[in-house]
Amino acid sequence: MSFENVALAGTSAEVVGKELQPFIAGKIFIEGDVEYDMARTIWNGMIDRKPAIIVECKNSDDVKLAVEFAGKQGMLVSVKCGGHNVAGNAVCNGGLMIDLSAMKEIEVDSQNKKIRAQGGVLWQELDKATQVYGLATTGGTVSDTGIAGLTLGGGMGYLMGKHGLSCDNLLSAEIVIASGELLKVDKDNNADLFWAIRGGGGNFGIVTVFEFSLHSVGPNILAGLILYPMDQAKEMLQYYRDNIRHTSSEIITYTGFLVTPDGLPVCFILPTWLGPLEEGEEQLARLRSFGTPIVDLVSEIPYTQLQSLFDSATPTGMRRYWKSGYFTEISDELIDIFIRNVAKRPSPYSPVLFFHMRGAAAITPAEETAFVHRGDQWDVDIISQWIEAEEDEININWTRSFWKEIEPFSKGVYVNHLDSDDNERVKNAYGVNYEKLRQIKRKYDPSNFFRLNNNILPS
Repeated sequence: MSFENVALAGTSAEVVGKELQPFIAGKIFIEGDVEYDMARTIWNGMIDRKPAIIVECKNSDDVKLAVEFAGKQGMLVSVKCGGHNVAGNAVCNGGLMIDLSAMKEIEVDSQNKKIRAQGGVLWQELDKATQVYGLATTGGTVSDTGIAGLTLGGGMGYLMGKHGLSCDNLLSAEIVIASGELLKVDKDNNADLFWAIRGGGGNFGIVTVFEFSLHSVGPNILAGLILYPMDQAKEMLQYYRDNIRHTSSEIITYTGFLVTPDGLPVCFILPTWLGPLEEGEEQLARLRSFGTPIVDLVSEIPYTQLQSLFDSATPTGMRRYWKSGYFTEISDELIDIFIRNVAKRPSPYSPVLFFHMRGAAAITPAEETAFVHRGDQWDVDIISQWIEAEEDEININWTRSFWKEIEPFSKGVYVNHLDSDDNERVKNAYGVNYEKLRQIKRKYDPSNFFRLNNNILPS
């Protein structure tokens, strides 16, 4: 029997899975299989969807076949790589989930400072491979995030001030489009599609291989949390705001609010110096000179430790709901709103973060890639996290109420941080690049086959 003769209509998923398996180098799971529930479990514990079939791909050929099969059957398709997206777009109900999480091949070209990595690689895996050579590229700030989703949506990380976003470091890619064709994309091949996947999300196909430029980084950098009591929060944020833009662009900072493991609400600054270590103490002195911190943990640490600092605060399986936006200024009025709402948060697991975009990521022209929201600004995230389902309503309502107060100050949104009810904000995430993205979507995916994402409708 040929692949073309495998049909879903009127046939159980079990039968289809058995008939499709001989054509797949990877694995196929259906409900009842031991690995099925593990495969459909992702970072956000609120997501409990059940695909009819999960294809755990081993290579690009598996991805091609899965896309062709789903297209032939008219099936809804979702794509899982790292599974870290808060909206849960990696998992569909009743359709076919194409799972790249087993595609882990990595090839480091240390001499030419390049890396090729398959679409299922996580940032902790990529960083481990590159740090052997003292190299890195801009990656996420939680180490079990997938390279695929982060890069396709833009990719903010600690290296962005010095080396740009993840998508700015993408040299080429291999992508399976809706027709099942595997295309190479770079500045000379399918250049329009290469432009679109650098910030346009998963709208245009499934990237099976990424090629990034690498930079000399580490092995040690200077970074660490500086924690302050909440009664210093307003003055600390004012001091931070008034001083950060007078520091080197090689300093990247988080600031915001969290609760320590022993239950103490605090505000914090996390400064990161990515220049020569011998200059670090002097460069960070201004940010470290405010007030009386509870603790200043700034020290020389491995780059891989920096990349995983927030891992324990964002474990897989917690229930989550987000609101997010870009803010060009941190006004006194905004600071007051944040402090008032943080004091009312129903869950101690919910951090509120300001991640400062500056330097190379900020000055790259908006039209150079599909990632449009450039400029010296903060990505502000209300990251609601809790454990029990009966706490859903109170946490979601708190987040929405908080966001309603600060939304008028927002100047856009990071596409990777849109939640499942943010459909009306998708166009805002792509800004002036939206119409061009619609035209490219029509060229490569006119039927909107890839629509479980922050969706761009074909023009």
